[in-house]
Amino acid sequence: MDFPVHFIQAGREFNTLEKHVPAPYFRKEIYTDKAVTARVLIAACGFYELYINGINCTKGPLAPYISNTDDIVYYDSYELPLKEGNNAVGILLGNGFQNNPGGYIWDFDKAVFRGAPSFAMSLTWQNADGSTVSVQSDNTFRTAPSPVTFDDYRFGEHYDARLETDGWALPGFDDSGWEYAVSAPAPRGEARLCEAEPIAVTREIKPLSVTPSGDGFLYDFGENCAGVCRLFVNGAAGQQIELLHGEWVKEDGTLDIERVWFHRDEALWQRDKKLVHRDIYTCRGGKTETYTPRFTYHGFRYVLVSGITASQATEELLTYLVMNSDIKERGGFCCSDETVNKLFDCTRRSDLANFYYFPTDCPHREKNGWTADAALSAEHMIINLDVKNSYREWMRNICKAQKDDGSLPGIIPTGGWGFKWGNGPAWDCVLAYLPYYVYVYCGETDMIKESAGAFMLYLHYLTTRTDSRGLLKIGLGDWCHVDRQSSAYVAPLEFTDTVIASDIARKMEVMFDAVGMTAQRDFAHTLAVRFKNIVREQLVDWGTFTAAGSCQTSQAMAIFYDIFEPGEKSAAFSRLMSLIEEKNGRFDVGVLGARVLFHVLAQFGQAELAFKMIVGPGFPSYGFWLENGATSLWENFRVSGRTASRNHHFWGDIGSWFIRYLSGIRLNPLCRDVNRVDIAPCFVGALKYAKGFHIAPAGRISSEWERAGDRIILTVEAPAEMSGYIRSGIGYSFDDGLSVKPLCSGTYTVVKNRS
Repeated sequence: MDFPVHFIQAGREFNTLEKHVPAPYFRKEIYTDKAVTARVLIAACGFYELYINGINCTKGPLAPYISNTDDIVYYDSYELPLKEGNNAVGILLGNGFQNNPGGYIWDFDKAVFRGAPSFAMSLTWQNADGSTVSVQSDNTFRTAPSPVTFDDYRFGEHYDARLETDGWALPGFDDSGWEYAVSAPAPRGEARLCEAEPIAVTREIKPLSVTPSGDGFLYDFGENCAGVCRLFVNGAAGQQIELLHGEWVKEDGTLDIERVWFHRDEALWQRDKKLVHRDIYTCRGGKTETYTPRFTYHGFRYVLVSGITASQATEELLTYLVMNSDIKERGGFCCSDETVNKLFDCTRRSDLANFYYFPTDCPHREKNGWTADAALSAEHMIINLDVKNSYREWMRNICKAQKDDGSLPGIIPTGGWGFKWGNGPAWDCVLAYLPYYVYVYCGETDMIKESAGAFMLYLHYLTTRTDSRGLLKIGLGDWCHVDRQSSAYVAPLEFTDTVIASDIARKMEVMFDAVGMTAQRDFAHTLAVRFKNIVREQLVDWGTFTAAGSCQTSQAMAIFYDIFEPGEKSAAFSRLMSLIEEKNGRFDVGVLGARVLFHVLAQFGQAELAFKMIVGPGFPSYGFWLENGATSLWENFRVSGRTASRNHHFWGDIGSWFIRYLSGIRLNPLCRDVNRVDIAPCFVGALKYAKGFHIAPAGRISSEWERAGDRIILTVEAPAEMSGYIRSGIGYSFDDGLSVKPLCSGTYTVVKNRS
């Protein structure tokens, strides 16, 4: 497949927050002597929309991808019909990631690749005589400003319908007044066909309520998701309608936007708050008009609409187009407890709202690919969603972002920010976790093979960053501790860093072994053991079996990541239970601790306690969020103070915990065989029933149980190709007295053991 190489653009001037530059139209007419199907390749530095004879043929919003074009330049491939005679090819370009000031926070305004958007394309077909014709983007394309007068990935889009040019993408349009396109600098990144799932509109939501608010009207859609609004209005010519998006309302009922935008320039913020998460539409007038933003998206539940009359403020004015990568469901769960069901829905909602080609940290503000967020969610996302293609594509960007010394930035893609702050092993572990969980749950090794060089480079990097004691203390640690307003950690950074470094090396050892790279496997094994032993020597009080920090995070991590040997874990777990009792049975962790704590409790027969911790009520618990109106997962557990984001996915591992422990689907428990599954539910007393499913490579697995008097009826379905066991669980047995049976689809009766 020939990558189009000649990039063109409207000009060198690019959009800024201070000076708006319209998104450019491009067009060219081509002739075919018969109706044909053309192969169309299009690459873009920025976002594009592709039109053939006036029809939008683009694969989805925000095409082709979101990347640092110094690393990878993405293109898409289409097979599109051309009619006999003249055909018009039209392109609309948006700034995308190529020109994104980023709120002047993450230095995207300083990125070397920043510039005006550009594209390259080719159209290839066969004529009636069998000859092959190829048309390339060049300076014969015509260009003109579009009605999109401002567009930014984060800040929104402005559209002036009075500037519309009817028929611009149709054959026969008179473009003699348009300028010729100019050659654009060739991007430096590797050319790649985008293999990640496209962005898609997955749902449409109508508002639950419309209420007057200040000079406008507040639309409440009832869910905190991500996407854009479709505007449907009959307005006067020049009427300017502003849509301000937010995820929360203040106690006085007004929209809370104070933490929607990170900003360095307070003067700019005060001078032009219209830059904040806002779409602005200027009506053409004379008819009913429809507008959907093209080159931006927002995270929101509420929209404050100003510039409309009371008669225009109807439910039909706005429709919420929920958008995310078009990834399919791979797992699910429900039970008799509505709080749990709502939490599962919140997790799914946050996962999807934060999946735009790759996992992001929040859709309303940053939209950055924070590495720790993705690592923390890697397992629960792949249990619940078919993300492997998108993981694979983003993994290529992760490897490209790695420096020659092996270090990784905290956000990917980046323009260079994130190497001095915002990384470290707990963030960098995404390099290992994405391919590892794809291997464990999908049985695929292609990501391992592609990334093996990056693995070795990173392992070497770790050896260069240890202190005089052999410990690591770089980057970020147990972030967002539930009971602290600051970023201070309870678990020592040297502990969390070194433990996770050991786990990174251990996972790389497994992956190297899976692809037969024995020398690399042995090196990773040596490093994993070295870091483990250093933690055991330096950071464990063996008199009390207490990990450094004497806190829930350290203790749970030391158990989960096998810092304690099997014979030591009982004493270490007893110490963990004491730490929990000191907090009155509540969890007291940051995101690193929350990722492992509930699993450790369930593994040691304390699923009831883990369930209560999660469900609540009261602070801190996930149920506490629901008590305070959450429809998605938040960044912090405290309601008062700095609740910076109300749509984060990095607390979402409860989504896998529900499936693994309440429904009991334990996939590939030994991490050796993707066709192995054990069914081992925890029959939590608060539940009357629970059921879950997961679609494995061999097919659909489901586990459902329900109480029937003093018995439990367990129904299991699994593909015949899969092996494993069904376990009755601690304190229970099957009605024939056995506690373990070979995996087989069917219905089983489970009874509680007599004391």
